[in-house]
Amino acid sequence: MLKVGITGGIGSGKTTVCKIFEILNIPVFYA
Repeated sequence: MLKVGITGGIGSGKTTVCKIFEILNIPVFYA
C-alpha cells in the first residue's frame, strides 16, 4: 500500500487535493 502525506502552507491546495482523492475513492485520513 502506498501512503502519501499532503503538506503545504495556507492556501496551497491541500483540501482540494484531499477532496479529489475522496471523489476517486482513495481513503483520506486527517490528522
